[in-house]
Amino acid sequence: MVLNLTPLIDIVFLLLVFFMLTAHFIEDEAIAIDLPEAQHSAASEDDGFVEITMASDGKLLVDGHITSLETLEETLKGALHAPEKRFVRLKGDHAAQFGLGVKIIDAARAAGAESLDILTERP
Repeated sequence: MVLNLTPLIDIVFLLLVFFMLTAHFIEDEAIAIDLPEAQHSAASEDDGFVEITMASDGKLLVDGHITSLETLEETLKGALHAPEKRFVRLKGDHAAQFGLGVKIIDAARAAGAESLDILTERP
């Protein structure tokens, strides 16, 4: 007597697909940052934003990809060119240099961002 394993294999693959589609994968930050606190902050939406991360040592990430200050404007122009991306969200360490933040804001304006949000943590 030969067992037909086809239905068992079908069920195993369906379970595999189900768990792959329902699993929540946590994205780790490429650099560790400590956001500053603000008393009055609003919840942010996740749609239509290009996220710039600024570390305390001056490292910059645009949507998770490392970039330099010299190439930031061109990188932002490319990222803002996507149809759903129109806004820039700045997430910086509380120990980051203020001058670097101003240069990032200037590059975002030059790249054509419609608005710029600065992310903070609630105390």
